[in-house]
Parts: sequence; structure tokens; C-alpha cells
Amino acid sequence: MPSTEKNRILETMSRVPAWDLIKFAALVSAAIWLLGRGTEALGYNWQWYRAWRYLVQVRGGEWTAGPLMAGLWVTIKITLVSLVLAFAFGLLTAAFRLSHSAVARALARIYLEIVRNTPLLVQLFFLYFVLSPILGIHRWTAAILALSLFEGAYASEIVRAGILSIGRGQWEAADSLGFGKMAAYRYVILPQALRRMLPPLTSQAISLIKDSALVSTIAIYDLTMRGQAVIAETYLTFEIWFIVAALYLLVTVSLSIGVNFLENRLRM
Repeated sequence: MPSTEKNRILETMSRVPAWDLIKFAALVSAAIWLLGRGTEALGYNWQWYRAWRYLVQVRGGEWTAGPLMAGLWVTIKITLVSLVLAFAFGLLTAAFRLSHSAVARALARIYLEIVRNTPLLVQLFFLYFVLSPILGIHRWTAAILALSLFEGAYASEIVRAGILSIGRGQWEAADSLGFGKMAAYRYVILPQALRRMLPPLTSQAISLIKDSALVSTIAIYDLTMRGQAVIAETYLTFEIWFIVAALYLLVTVSLSIGVNFLENRLRM
């Protein structure tokens, strides 16, 4: 068969979704095989039948959440509150950066430089071990504040870039309609900027979900902390960490799907 014909056939196969699924299945199978060989060499005995009870339990004929699901619910609550506060901090900081006030710009710059140039774990420890005893802050509050301030610093740059991406003509149009600055932001600028900000803000939200695992270091029984506790009790290291990773993946993928749906609606 001529080489050009072979190339044409290969190019056609590469465009078929089924062929992509076959390649993906082969990749997953190879990864599972390598993992099996590795754990076999370690002498690890897989016991999935013991692991599922820590996800969902049956008591008295009723289905109840196991410790991992209880930890997942804690993670979701912390994430939801932190997401709202992070966006609020990001919006406020972006407004300060765009303000004509030198003091507001200086405060925003100090906040950004401190938060973006120190590790999240250090900020979390500072809030919990230093400020919490002085101000009487609960560990939940310290965890949410640390996550919100950290992610809000990055979100502020996304918001600011989204606002600056709107052309000067939109401001002039809002001014010609008699809108003040706040009304122009609310009705003209932010609705247009939001469409451009959604993809990077989604990435930042996913980062927040993953970063929330650090709250386990201050004894908050989130998903990661629950996983560690179950492993310490059962020694089901691989099984439990696989389930924990799958639960985090479920949350992040669900968020991505929801934002994609919202983005498509905004484009209509």
C-alpha cells in the first residue's frame, strides 16, 4: 500500500472519536497494569471490599454516610464559603487597584505582595497559631479566611484583567446613558467582563478545592483528614487514597461542567 494511502487512513482514524476512546482505554489499562505490578512487588494485598464501608454504610437497613463522605461534606462547605469570600476579596482588591486613590492602590498592592509571595500553609498557620489565640478566631474561621485571602489575591488580577479588557467605548456608552461609575460597572462593564473571566476564575476555584486539603493540618476533619484517620485505623493505604482522589476529582469535574454550562448560557 502506498505511503500516502497509509497516511490518509491513519489521519481518518485519528479523527474518529471511537479511536480516541480506544487509545484512552489502552492508556488506562497500561497504567492499571503498571500499578498492579508495582503493588505486587511490594507485597500489597488489595482489599477493596473493606474500603467501601468507609464511603457509605448501612445501619439498621438505612444508608448512611461513611467517614469519607462526612469529610467530603466538610470540604464542600469550606470550599463554597471560601469561593464566595475569595470572589468578594478579588472584586474589592481589583476595584482598589483601578481606583484613583493612591492609598487604595497601595493597600491593594501590599495585600497582593504579601499573599502571593508567601506559602498558603504559612498563612494558614499564622492565622491559626498566631492570630486565633489573640482574636479568639475559631479554626473554621481561620481556615476559611486563609483560603479566601489566598485565592482572592489571584482572583483580583483575573477580575482586573477582565475589566481592563472592555473597550473604552463601553465606558463612553455608559456615560452617555447617564450612568454613574458604580452603575456602569454593574450594568455595562462587569456583565461583559464576566464572560471573559469565567475560564480563569474556574481554574482558580479548582485550585481552591485542592488547596482546601491543607486545612487538615489544623485538625479540621475534611476529606483528607478523614482519609488519614481511616488509613491509620485500617492500613488500606492505596484503596483509601484512590477513593479520596476520586472524590476530589468528582467535585472539580462537577464544577467545571457547571461553569461550562453557565458560560454557554451567557454566550446565547
